Amino acid sequence: MPEVMNLNGNNWQAERLSTSLNGNINRIRNISGGSSDILVNRFVTGGISCALICCDGMVSTSVITELIFEPITGIEPQKNASTLFHYIQEQLLLSTDRPEAEDMGKVFRLIDSGFAILLAEGMDTALGFGVQGYSTRGVQEPSGEGNIMGAHEGFTETIRTSMSQIRRRIKSPELVMEMIQKGTKSNTDICLCYMKDRVPSGLMADIRRSLDRIKLESILSTGYIRPFLEERRFEVFSSTGVTERPDVLCSKLTEGRVAILVDGVPFAIVVPKLFCENFQTLDDYAYKPYYAAFMRWLKYGAFIMAVLLPALYAAIVMYHPELLNSTLFMLLVDSEKNAPLSIMTESLFVLLMYEVVREAGVRLPKPVGGAVSIISGLIIGDAAVKSGLVSTPLLTMTALAVLGGLVVPELNPPITVLRFAFLIAGGLMGLFGISLLACAVLANICATEDYGFPYTAPLSPFRRSGMSDTLIRADMKKMQERGFTVEEYHE
Repeated sequence: MPEVMNLNGNNWQAERLSTSLNGNINRIRNISGGSSDILVNRFVTGGISCALICCDGMVSTSVITELIFEPITGIEPQKNASTLFHYIQEQLLLSTDRPEAEDMGKVFRLIDSGFAILLAEGMDTALGFGVQGYSTRGVQEPSGEGNIMGAHEGFTETIRTSMSQIRRRIKSPELVMEMIQKGTKSNTDICLCYMKDRVPSGLMADIRRSLDRIKLESILSTGYIRPFLEERRFEVFSSTGVTERPDVLCSKLTEGRVAILVDGVPFAIVVPKLFCENFQTLDDYAYKPYYAAFMRWLKYGAFIMAVLLPALYAAIVMYHPELLNSTLFMLLVDSEKNAPLSIMTESLFVLLMYEVVREAGVRLPKPVGGAVSIISGLIIGDAAVKSGLVSTPLLTMTALAVLGGLVVPELNPPITVLRFAFLIAGGLMGLFGISLLACAVLANICATEDYGFPYTAPLSPFRRSGMSDTLIRADMKKMQERGFTVEEYHE
């Protein structure tokens, strides 16, 4: 019974290797439960019994044969295992990544990460060789952050590949990448990236303390980590950002941000995040400043329209018809007189149907995805209007609001919830309800901050130097002279 408890718990992780080769192999098989993908290859080299342990499917067969087996098996007789390991470390270049392991926890972390582990009779340490060869997805264009003038490559699920994409763009020794493991069961690799000459003092220590609070068994996406990096319990908009573009992430690093890469996830977390950055894209810096400023204001307008348009339509038609001219008012009355439901109920129905259609389009297999467009266009759209269940002006307002939310894709989740909240407030209390809820949302946004960095900077607190890349986009020469970092907003 004590042995079973030891296997099910984490006590084995701190268990040190013994000098007995058979004992170490039996212990590894015992801990792994005899898993069939743990391969043990026994051989004798230098007159000493050894074993090479790896995980099937995680290593490259050709690499491990050419760079590990052939050189090691040809070693001349050695005095003992210690001289054998010294000879391998000093005389043979079997792998560029050669960590050592002294306990079972590190041994299994290396094996499960695609390393080959060398054990020898008489040695209580193990040598690891980086011979990873598992299948990975190649570098492809980002799916959610498209652009015209910038690079067309995004992060991949392999953390080492993502790290190389950053290093290729910032060839500076000031760029630091720290690897840690999180998840008591998954042991997921997490990489902290920052520019040591740009990151504000104390920010890294605060982020490390936040990460130390993570006691999860597994980490499978960025959503497992972001709540630990956000200090407030309730935030309408997240104070941490994500990106799947290496060039965007590099621009944040040069501004003094900290990036967090998670193995198995093609998205990087950026800390801290500013609200105005949701309306900035890499293409803004590829065009003339006047066009970039126009597009930025267009996004601000689309955001406001996406949140408030259905609510304003319902509030004005139900409670404030005097704000409409007579022609428009009669047009709306004529379209709504045959509708069997109230305007607020109609709006809620249409928005809910859109969310159902959107979710179906995302989750359905691609071969049948076209059926969603047919159903939503013919049945929900055309048939609903002709049958009188939904009025044409209401359907138009709803479609414009939904389209506006797609202009700022990173804000689409909070926009969706706020759209419903403002619609209910406007349908129950008119413009007064919309104003009241807007004040509450604005207060929440202004109170949001991470590690002392205001989410609404540089608008609140106001920094004149930050206006050149917020409401407008100044010329690149002026932005170069400004030398922007987020540290100037740190309170």
